[in-house]
Amino acid sequence: MTKALFEGFEEKRIVLPTGVAIHARVGGEGPPVLLLHGYPQTSACWHAVAPKLVAAGFKVIAPDLRGYGASDRPSSSSDHMTYSKRAMASDQIELMLQLGHERFCLAGHDRGGRVAHRLALDHPAAVERIAVLDIAPTATMYANTDRDFATGYYHWFFLIQPSPLPEKLIGADPEFYLRSKLAAWGKSGSEVFMKEAVAEYCRAFRDPACIAATCEDYRAAASIDLEHDLADAHRRIEMPLLVLWGTKGLVGRLYDVVSVWREKASNVTGRGLSVGHFLPEEAPLETAEALVEFFWEHRQGREND
Repeated sequence: MTKALFEGFEEKRIVLPTGVAIHARVGGEGPPVLLLHGYPQTSACWHAVAPKLVAAGFKVIAPDLRGYGASDRPSSSSDHMTYSKRAMASDQIELMLQLGHERFCLAGHDRGGRVAHRLALDHPAAVERIAVLDIAPTATMYANTDRDFATGYYHWFFLIQPSPLPEKLIGADPEFYLRSKLAAWGKSGSEVFMKEAVAEYCRAFRDPACIAATCEDYRAAASIDLEHDLADAHRRIEMPLLVLWGTKGLVGRLYDVVSVWREKASNVTGRGLSVGHFLPEEAPLETAEALVEFFWEHRQGREND
């Protein structure tokens, strides 16, 4: 792992009761904050945000989602349940319990935001506050598919094709594919991506099992996750929700982000940042400040109880 990215953090490999091992970076003291990364990245994407949260008085836990980074890549199932957001959220609950945290604040970018959404629905007692970065709800995005969405996020439809088509095509040159995603979705130039972080992304993505697992993540999103979302269509997230998005990215361009999340949550605040998709790397200071302010309200509330 790239320890230089997270100076002062401890790297842990924690085996969950399911037998799945999750790699996590842990640093700081104080109220716990769980940070979940997105595609096609690892927990390294938080390298510029996590230390700022630690400096603000939080304990930060930044894991690699199952299938990603240095976490295990369990074999999938025909119904894609293995990579459902429900299964991935359960990983995070078990991880936090093993680290001694029954309740915590939560932030997720991209796929991590979708895991966070499901975690807040399935385990509401565990989540004090939740932030999602540069996503609209999965069901909303699929229901409103148009040419702009399909063009900008073609990978949503490419990765869900039956195995092994996308796996073989990506596997022919995985580093080119990964770097093309960073270039297409980021709007701040390649220099915002720290070379050590990109090297970690590439190292993980060279593993065919990682490519297969990440495809399964998207196949689950287009199948079993939608079934779970439909079953919970009447439910709303009740804890405070912060939404952040890049105004230069597709989500910011196609959606009234706060409004679509108010269809899913009772207490929503948010704002756009003048960047593309990768907020933790394109706007780390602004992202960290927004998270600290949002989570600090929770911390102050606890101290005043």
